[in-house]
Amino acid sequence: MSNIWAVVFGGPSPEHEISILTGLQSERVLLDAGDTVLPLYWAPAGGFFLVPNKTEAKDYLEGVPKGSKAIDVRLGENAGLFIKKRFGEDELSPEAALLCLHGGVGEGGGAAALFSLLGIPATGSSLFAGAVGMDKLAFGGLMATAGIPSLPREPLSQLSEPSFGGPYIVKPRFGGSSIGIEIVDDIAAARAIGKASTHLRAGAVLEPYRPELVDLNISFRTAPTLEVTQLEKPLRGNSESGLYSYAEKYLAGEAGADAGLTSAPREFPADVPETVADRAAELARRVADATGLTGIVRVDLLLDEASGELYVNEVNSIPGAMSLYLWAPQRPAAEVLRDALVEARDKPFTLPAGGFGSGAALRAAGGIAGKLVGLDGPRG
Repeated sequence: MSNIWAVVFGGPSPEHEISILTGLQSERVLLDAGDTVLPLYWAPAGGFFLVPNKTEAKDYLEGVPKGSKAIDVRLGENAGLFIKKRFGEDELSPEAALLCLHGGVGEGGGAAALFSLLGIPATGSSLFAGAVGMDKLAFGGLMATAGIPSLPREPLSQLSEPSFGGPYIVKPRFGGSSIGIEIVDDIAAARAIGKASTHLRAGAVLEPYRPELVDLNISFRTAPTLEVTQLEKPLRGNSESGLYSYAEKYLAGEAGADAGLTSAPREFPADVPETVADRAAELARRVADATGLTGIVRVDLLLDEASGELYVNEVNSIPGAMSLYLWAPQRPAAEVLRDALVEARDKPFTLPAGGFGSGAALRAAGGIAGKLVGLDGPRG
């Protein structure tokens, strides 16, 4: 009997389209391996839909694909995913859900919380680990606390001055690794662009601009055991900034469904000294240990080729194409996805269940009205 998995993609995020590509790719991998797949599309406006199997990217150009069925997402005592029929309803009951959501509330822990409330095990780490991974300031602070080398990272503040001088890279505090990034000379320019940019208004972080640093990527997975891939070196374009841009990351490469995901320009394995590759693998394991991230994760690194210094830059708890291209020399794609789903199903993240205690606090509380005395503000 084949496994029954859900593959969840889309979502309200600037990376919505890339999430669709990752979801469709993952669905095909699992279908080709003989599993049953329920493709769940999260539309930008918030609705969930069960879409037909084997849809193509073009089917989403006008919105929800033809033949899709609206899903009733139900919380409460009878939580679950339901599809209404003419007479009654059908409940969708996957063994686990593969979250292919990039950026936004999906990758940031919101989907983990939702599926936990629905009672459906899901990949993509816990709410808490996912939120730290999406918050660049919190992630930088965690790296510093764990003693993992990273560049200085501070909030863009209208009140206090940064502890390091410009030029600066200004990044959205909450978001992906390549959208909304700006390079400025000084703090005044950073503050001005922080107010003007739609990507930065919700919060931004500052880092020193180091154009000599080289991008490197590595992936780890946590099931059946902690394992890392070889090191990848994305090849930057000829932009004046030298930054690895969104277009290069997701839209470059050969035309077709794989463009920017599995065929973007890259050097793989990266042509670096063995000491650098070993150090990258060590840092990836340390990131896994410090963050508590599970499933399939990509760690983005920065290398100073002159000194050999290596820094952890960011982490992607739900990486593009699920980093399957990084795993290809070591593990079949279906094995990587299945192992993540089995981990979610058999080893779910759980906290102590809520519930009533002895009632001592409630009995001792007295009347609530008495506790409101003095809370109505100052008296003249």
